[in-house]
Amino acid sequence: MTRAEKIIAFIERYCVTPEGADVGKPLVLADFQKRFIRDVYDNPAGTRRAILSVARKNGKSGLIAGLLLAHLVGPEAKQNSQLVSGAMSRDQAALVFNLAAKMVQQSEALSRIVRIVPSGKRLLGLPLNTEFRALAADGRTAHGLSPVLAILDEVGQVRGPQSDFVDAIITSQGAHADPLQIVISTQAANDADLLSSWIDDARASSDPRIVCHVYEAPKGCDLLDVEGWNAANPALGLFRSLDDLREQMTQAARMPSMGNTARNLLLNQRVSLDSPFISPDVWASCSGDPEPFDGPVYGGLDLSARTDLTALVLIGKVAGKWQVRPFFWTPEQGLYDRAKRDRAPYDVWVRQGFIRTTPGATVDYEAVALDVAEILADLDVSAIAFDRWRIDLLKKELERIGLELPLVPYGQGFKDMSPALDALEAELLNARIAHGGHPVLTMCAANAVTTQDPSGNRKLDKSRRTGRIDGIQALAMAFGAAQSAEAPIEIDTEVFFV
Repeated sequence: MTRAEKIIAFIERYCVTPEGADVGKPLVLADFQKRFIRDVYDNPAGTRRAILSVARKNGKSGLIAGLLLAHLVGPEAKQNSQLVSGAMSRDQAALVFNLAAKMVQQSEALSRIVRIVPSGKRLLGLPLNTEFRALAADGRTAHGLSPVLAILDEVGQVRGPQSDFVDAIITSQGAHADPLQIVISTQAANDADLLSSWIDDARASSDPRIVCHVYEAPKGCDLLDVEGWNAANPALGLFRSLDDLREQMTQAARMPSMGNTARNLLLNQRVSLDSPFISPDVWASCSGDPEPFDGPVYGGLDLSARTDLTALVLIGKVAGKWQVRPFFWTPEQGLYDRAKRDRAPYDVWVRQGFIRTTPGATVDYEAVALDVAEILADLDVSAIAFDRWRIDLLKKELERIGLELPLVPYGQGFKDMSPALDALEAELLNARIAHGGHPVLTMCAANAVTTQDPSGNRKLDKSRRTGRIDGIQALAMAFGAAQSAEAPIEIDTEVFFV
């Protein structure tokens, strides 16, 4: 028997259904669960990370419980080994532990060789001195542990591309030659979230050590499309109730406000629950590499508070398509702390050259001014729209180095931002933009949401944002500047002399 066959046989022989209509009966794995186990454990290259993504109520927690028992006292058990599951909340961690504990309690064979320690959510495998712990992001961490198996539950709930809790679990496996991470979750809401980045990496890299099974409804499918239901719910008709799913989807179809939630949780689609200004598909369709500017260039400048991102985004039309080149600055000191705060890999992007740092603990406008002078040196800059916030600080530095810029004051309210957003949206929808997939700008696009006034005018809503939006604010301002170029505008023609 192969490793996978032994695990499947162990689960179906010794594990029982812990609750529900079939409580106490032998656990029967669905075909999609068996396929996942075979691909993970019979992988000739050896599996380091395995991802199974399905819609809610498709037996994720039960599968996790069965797998951890196979590693605790089953065919995958190793002498003195540690196992952990990581959940994003205490309740979710308790669910996994309780399911595994019930499987043990209801099995005469398992109850003789597994000790349950409810106080610490621990299971002890007596034959080989193995130990399982259920960890929660809002509880104790994996520091001090060295698990050979880490099962990460509902990583799709992590907002942003980074989690200290997940990092702690992954790095705790470093002492093992063949550690295994198993990720079982509904999809994340946004492309910029941690699970999305893992799935995209698995698909793009074709790394043989990564196994990735994603069950999702086709993009754009109707909420009442039964084929879409089946695509995202491989357990439908088995232990996923068709009647329950039909009732929830019918309700979502009647109530538009529930649509995105249903798509994310029940159809396993990446659909932001905050209804982003730019859909991920539209943004991705404009990710071609930008061409060099060869004509008039327009810019948007969004200055930050002292410790956040400052953004300059330049646009210029080449062969009928807007070429986009973004630039970002952040203070060097406190970089890692801000990365953790915003759940964004700023430190990685700095190393990769996507963000420039300025010396000190706050943004250094002298350094920004010198960089801007270098960036714009050989360009035909027609206008740079700016927010009046902190512009006087930058102007002083521009004056000091003798740089003259065609600065255009640009309001951040509905009056100015609505036409700018309309222009940006139209060019994106018609795929007349090339932004090169710049990761910082892509993060800002994923985070951007809008608000409307009674007349339907829009602006970016900083109160409802899910992260930094500076780059998209600057990009919209650049389009506002380009829009205004054909009409008489009041340009700040202030000339700065040394």
